[in-house]
Amino acid sequence: MSSAIINGKEIGQEIRSSVAERVARLKEQGLIPGLAVVLVGDNQASATYVRNKQKSCEAIGMFSELIKLPEETTQEELLVQIECLNNREDIHGILVQLPLPKHIDEDTVIATIAVEKDVDGFSPVSVGKMMLGQETFLPCTPFGVMKLLEYSGIEIAGKHAVIVGRSHIVGKPMGQLLLQKDATVTYTHSKTPDLPSFTKQADILIAAVGRANFITKEHVKEGAVVIDVGINRDENNKLCGDVNFAEVDGIASHITPVPGGVGPMTITMLLFNTVQAAETKLANKMK
Repeated sequence: MSSAIINGKEIGQEIRSSVAERVARLKEQGLIPGLAVVLVGDNQASATYVRNKQKSCEAIGMFSELIKLPEETTQEELLVQIECLNNREDIHGILVQLPLPKHIDEDTVIATIAVEKDVDGFSPVSVGKMMLGQETFLPCTPFGVMKLLEYSGIEIAGKHAVIVGRSHIVGKPMGQLLLQKDATVTYTHSKTPDLPSFTKQADILIAAVGRANFITKEHVKEGAVVIDVGINRDENNKLCGDVNFAEVDGIASHITPVPGGVGPMTITMLLFNTVQAAETKLANKMK
């Protein structure tokens, strides 16, 4: 029997419909949620991601502005641009598309984004609040994974979640969000010996390692929920995830496909966070 598919397109669309209704209510009160995306250089993959984000904003009635800067932009020039966006009344969320050119320090740039506009959830303040379980913007991909589990009726409390990968963007925050929902969390990574001995304990297995088809049937126990965060190309240049879907299908109880699983949720939660930022600003004005 095949594994149940966790369909990120359908779940993402359901959430976007609800976010679009919130946008409409804000417009009735004279406020259009605005997202500024800053793109430095000519990275084609980044340019594609940015276009998708802009289209998604427009589709639900949000305002989106692209600030495109040349590769040779200095760090100081970029910081000045971000400060301008911090001060703009019509911008409620700021996203700096990563990676940045090597001469620019990403940590300094992200820390410059106003906390109330940090809709990517990457700033030190946002990360600290997330760790403490305080209200803040959550990183979009881990937040999206949590929504996939929620909408699919997957029980988290009391389950053993194993995360393969420890990046600041996915792995580390993913574990914290699962921990806050009362999962027992194990982190694994490139230096973990005998990886399958850990992953086969997982009730919920999160693959976020960035290696095509890395997770195979030997890594997955019968009935586990498998979430594939990876987006890679295989030897035939075909889009694939970190999980060998053909091998794991039928072993897992639930699995996310690539494409159509986690991917659509990342932009969905970016829209969610930006609208939340606009709602918070309006509420503060009305106090």
